Amino acid sequence: MNLLQIYAKLKSDLDAIEAKLASSVTSDHALLSDASTHLLKAGGKRIRPVVVLLAGKFGDYRLDVLEKVAVPLELIHMASLVHDDVIDNAETRRGQLTVKSKWDNRIAMYTGDYIYGKALALATELPNPQIHQILSHAMVQMCIGEMEQIRDFFNTDQSVRNYLLRIRRKTALLIAISCQLGAIAAGADRKTANCLYRYGYNMGMAFQIRDDLLDLLGTEKQIGKPPGSDIKQGNMTLPVLLALKEPGHSEELLAEIKKIHESNGAGETKRALNIIRKSAGIHIADEMATRYINKAIEALSSLPSIPAKKNLTDIAHFVGKRNY
Repeated sequence: MNLLQIYAKLKSDLDAIEAKLASSVTSDHALLSDASTHLLKAGGKRIRPVVVLLAGKFGDYRLDVLEKVAVPLELIHMASLVHDDVIDNAETRRGQLTVKSKWDNRIAMYTGDYIYGKALALATELPNPQIHQILSHAMVQMCIGEMEQIRDFFNTDQSVRNYLLRIRRKTALLIAISCQLGAIAAGADRKTANCLYRYGYNMGMAFQIRDDLLDLLGTEKQIGKPPGSDIKQGNMTLPVLLALKEPGHSEELLAEIKKIHESNGAGETKRALNIIRKSAGIHIADEMATRYINKAIEALSSLPSIPAKKNLTDIAHFVGKRNY
């Protein structure tokens, strides 16, 4: 079953979550309301709400409970994107102007803070303190991951281990707890919740590696922003770090990255992209993403063979091969 078919099966519940997302960020303050709903209107894959719902199928599935997990998680993701675009000085996301580009940095930062606040307010409607603890821990780790990324902008000496730890905090953890909290909110047992956490973690790692590959290989139409945006911002992703270690590419690529850095991100990325695309870094990163996908699918092996298990497997395959 492909992604669209999975979404179609969950359509009524996803529509309810979409409506809840919109109502959650609506404010009496017109500017705050417009800025908060701007990214929401641009759409998105809604991977986090989808896996919350599918994880809930392994317990007592109740939409009125699960939406109090799914909506906060998506709001936290959205808020982090609004803040990221300020830090990265990004002009577009999902083919639309970013909040910072349409308004300004100050509006974007307060909009992100507002969305975070609304996420936490909604999550507190669930009486389970374990959910609040997991959610708050993930938010702290996401902030640390973002600070680490800022620290390492244009750092061509960083290790692959540092990169993996950073994307664990920035991306994988939120997807992991989306699966875990969906199970916990539905009353599933600890073993099931832990299996789903491992699935989400590995799928999230693959998701970010594929995202980094798309930034180097995709078109602006595919990815909703100019290719090479990560390099312009100084974000050294896995394929770049691997190419920098490769004899025959490292010196030339290092020189190109230095030019981009010295131009404050205004430099041309075409030559750097061509070097990276010819390197083995692309293939190695792709293989690493595939290994994470295989680990994600393996994490589901001990779970009951219900349709949701097959759906999660299909989502993992989609993430491993996605081109948008």
